[in-house]
Amino acid sequence: MSKKKVLLAGESWVSTATHIKGFDQFPTVTYHTGADELLKALKDSAFDVTFMPAHEAQRDFPLTAEALAEYDAIVLSDIGANTLLLHPDTWIHSKRTPNRLKLLRDYVANGGALLMFGGYYSFQGINGGARYHKTPVEDVLPVTCLAIDDRVEVPEGFSPVVTGNDVHPVLKGLGNDWPYLLGFNEVKVKQGAEVLATVSGEYGSQPLLVTGTYGAGRTLVWTSDVGPHWLPPEFIAWSGYKTLFEQMLAWATRKD
Repeated sequence: MSKKKVLLAGESWVSTATHIKGFDQFPTVTYHTGADELLKALKDSAFDVTFMPAHEAQRDFPLTAEALAEYDAIVLSDIGANTLLLHPDTWIHSKRTPNRLKLLRDYVANGGALLMFGGYYSFQGINGGARYHKTPVEDVLPVTCLAIDDRVEVPEGFSPVVTGNDVHPVLKGLGNDWPYLLGFNEVKVKQGAEVLATVSGEYGSQPLLVTGTYGAGRTLVWTSDVGPHWLPPEFIAWSGYKTLFEQMLAWATRKD
């Protein structure tokens, strides 16, 4: 059986630093990726995952419905709306280009699967910079985004609360004792969506794992991270880490 094709866009960034040693100083630039552990977990799975770092996605993320349709699922993880809206031809050369947020909406309506995982540039994001509120992508998600910075930092950690039925395809075999997490994006659940897990009651039992449908397609959100810093090493070491994300993708891409 051939593997299902998944496009994971985002999860990369560049940081700069200035090192000062007395009179002398020098700058450095470091490139980071945040999905290494997830990609490693999914390597020997039913999914053929193409990783498209955020800086490549601005140019290379599919520009047509036909190109999107080559994938069984699209995952947006820590990649802001502006990266998809501002293709270099528009941003630099003032040329018209397709609105890729609208293309994603139509992709799901026609039977595709869209998943969004949390982070500083997911949902509304840090300082509101991810900017998915009131976009075509928000239209298809099973949640709505806040209009403000939606990050909730939990440095002391919180334990996820499983609220869905343990026979649900996403939750099967995972039990109720999940490792702690260190933060999440706050969102609002849409009517008709199914909440499978929440954050702790101390933080308002906000949604953590939510599924939904749009047109002929399926959508799923995980409002915490897929790796550091909100998702700590203990979660990655958990035997359910690989299973959880595999089952998210399996549910989202299932046709029935």
